[in-house]
Amino acid sequence: MTVTRPPAGSVSTAAPAGSPSSGRLTTSHIVFLIVAAAAPLSAMVGTVPLAFAIGNGAGVPAAFAFAGVTLLCFSVGYAVSARRTGGSGGFYASIADGLGRPPAVGGGFIALVAYNCATVGLVGALGYFTQLVLADHGLDLPWQLCAAVGLAAVAVLGYRDIAVSARVLAVLMIGEIGVLAALDVAVLGRHGASALPAASFSPHVAGGPGIGVSLMFAFVSFIGFESAALYGKEARDPRRSVPRATYLAVLLIAGFYALTSWTAVGAIGADQVRQVATDQMGELFFTLGSDYLGPAGGTLLQVMLCTSLFAATLALHSAANRYAQVLAADGLLPAGLAAVHRRHASPHRASVVQSVVSAVAVTGFALAGLDPYADLTTSMLGLGTLGIVVLQALAALSVLGLARKGLRLGWWQGAVAPLLGFLGLAATVWLVVGNFELLTGTRNGLVAALPWVIPAVGVLGLGHARWLRSARPARYGRLARSHVAEAAVTESVRPAKVAVPVS
Repeated sequence: MTVTRPPAGSVSTAAPAGSPSSGRLTTSHIVFLIVAAAAPLSAMVGTVPLAFAIGNGAGVPAAFAFAGVTLLCFSVGYAVSARRTGGSGGFYASIADGLGRPPAVGGGFIALVAYNCATVGLVGALGYFTQLVLADHGLDLPWQLCAAVGLAAVAVLGYRDIAVSARVLAVLMIGEIGVLAALDVAVLGRHGASALPAASFSPHVAGGPGIGVSLMFAFVSFIGFESAALYGKEARDPRRSVPRATYLAVLLIAGFYALTSWTAVGAIGADQVRQVATDQMGELFFTLGSDYLGPAGGTLLQVMLCTSLFAATLALHSAANRYAQVLAADGLLPAGLAAVHRRHASPHRASVVQSVVSAVAVTGFALAGLDPYADLTTSMLGLGTLGIVVLQALAALSVLGLARKGLRLGWWQGAVAPLLGFLGLAATVWLVVGNFELLTGTRNGLVAALPWVIPAVGVLGLGHARWLRSARPARYGRLARSHVAEAAVTESVRPAKVAVPVS
């Protein structure tokens, strides 16, 4: 069959089957996209010292292990949704499938706000830490310039084929995980078995004072692991690769978080880790790097922190674009944002708009003279984190909602696992809201009120969906239609299971 290629500048709202980017993502590509969003090195440097200092100290590794097990339970249910919806549409599709269209629209709006805010916060962190690292090596540049260069690189990669971004992230993730692994091996080599103190998992330490704070930091450190379900349309075999990538990412992230925080406890001493972390905070892992890997190791950790933040920014930028694309395709955002580039098969218009939004937000903070980390990063990343955890909880609940559609799943996959995931994530939402000032590091009244944005946006989405149902029934009927159709096809080959349309 001969295919006539359209002009290079033309666009379409769907990636043609023969496009060079169609189905380019493998399971490993998606894993790198997910792990990059979680930014393991950034979590180690920025989150673990806080958890040591104000959480349960030496019990932090157990908190990461518990979070990993809980999110694996969530992933069991989420895999059901990914297979039913073709592995695309993310939380919007999952919530539509299990809870109906109105909650899905509310969830879609929350996702749009949450991922955009998280991206903006990471741009601020990238500028801030890049400036510090460069200044430490004799090059004094303003954080605004560092942030601008990083955002420009993200914009270019976000516009292009997602496989290009996946390859870039693969290189950065191998380096990031490699330096953490080298630190773990160095600590184990020096201390042997004592580098992994049993005290970290003893009940009186792991469940000691501050466990709630440690669990909060542990769960929020996984943010982005669920984004596999946004890349189904660009995956070679979405029904298999999306669930596999999600499982692999959770295991990889949880393993490195638990192991690296555990060896840090062993390197410092279980009885001293709280005080040392309180004294050193953000310098803790740089000090460990210099001590166990030499001066070059400390420098490498600094450089890899910057690349980790860049990778996380790119990964969340890509996730935000795909939510905008999905919502635009369903008429909930301007239709032009649904366009797909003919050559790159990327949501290029959504990418450009997201880049502009980030640039405007960061410029506004800069012109106001606010601190890029204490004001910009903490507030925007805190709000984005809360929104994403809320969406994770709703996605877990949506699997339980499939029972009303007559879908018969096993007791573990259809009930126990998603229920455990929901309970853990609901508790995390409660912890984040209750400790939002702690999470953001500020007592500013405006920042403290930011959690209210999430329910407000959700209610706005619910109201808009109900208005569409009465005023624009045809348009309402098209909401999440492609994802519901995927689910119906999936169930049609299994006569024992019944699928009905979403409400």
